[in-house]
Formats: sequence, C-alpha cells, structure tokens
Amino acid sequence: MIIGKKEFNVNELQYTIRSACAEDAQKLSALRLKIDGETEYMDREKGEDFIDASSFEQRIKEDTEKKRNLFLVAEVQDRLAGFSRCEGTDLKRSSHKAEFGVCVLKEFWGYGIGKHLLQQSLSWADTNGIKKISLNVLETNERAISLYKTYGFEAEGILKKEKLLSDGNYYNTVVMGRFHD
Repeated sequence: MIIGKKEFNVNELQYTIRSACAEDAQKLSALRLKIDGETEYMDREKGEDFIDASSFEQRIKEDTEKKRNLFLVAEVQDRLAGFSRCEGTDLKRSSHKAEFGVCVLKEFWGYGIGKHLLQQSLSWADTNGIKKISLNVLETNERAISLYKTYGFEAEGILKKEKLLSDGNYYNTVVMGRFHD
C-alpha cells in the first residue's frame, strides 16, 4: 500500500517519510548492507541474507500492491537514512495482524526517524483494519523497547538464548505486540 509523504524537522535535520518506490531499490540494497554491519541489533551480520536491487524492486512492487503491507523509507536530502516494513497476510485467521521491522543508519539516531517510521506505520495500520502489530527486538536494545512501550506495545514473551553475538554470549529476543480495537 502507498501512503502520502510527511516532512519532519528534528534538531535541524529535515527528512521525509514516504512509501518506497522502485527507484529506491539500489539505495535500499546498500543501506541494508551498511546497517547490518553497524550494530548487533539486527538479525543478520553484514552481508548475510543479502538483498540485491532487483529483489528490493520486487519486494517494493509486492508491498505496494498488497493491502496489508507497507514499505516506508526515510529520506534526508536524496539519501536514504532508514526504512520500515509492515507485512501482513490474507489468511483469514491472521488477517488482523502484521509484522513490523525498522532500521535506521546509526549516524541518524536521535532525530526521531525510527519513531516517525513507527508512527506512520501505526497510523496506517489503525486506519486499514490491522488490529495487531507484532515485532521482535533484542533484549539489549533498550532504546527501541522503550520507544515501543511508549506506543502501546507490550512484551508478549521471551525467546530465550535466541541470538549468539560477537562476545560469544547468547541473548534473548523480546516478542512485543500492540493491539488496537
């Protein structure tokens, strides 16, 4: 699905949140690769499960056509700084929910980009019959967990020892959800 673009100005940084388009595919491929290497909050290490431009183009096309999917990008002066996706299903028993994921380049943390991607996704969900948004977050990502709680997400469970990080230790994943009547 496509939503209208929104402009933001936070701490003198101007950026736009808008639906992804085919022209973003190459930039998204490079952006995802870079973000995967910046922290251990993501599911992948840098280069794992690489998505090339043509695969991103296909994903954008599908998300644009599907009523229960939303693919957003954050753009700073013709440069992508982050993106988010909501992915739903048409299966009747699960058609009320969607999975949410977000990532932002580390240099753009602190400007509300993740928060605004989340807000736009929740607004879309609330007006399009999506009653539940689910997500997974690494237990050490306290900023993200705090943000999600601010927007009504609750911890629904813990996946114990879900991730093995570079320090050789296992970490839990927090499963969170937000239900909207």
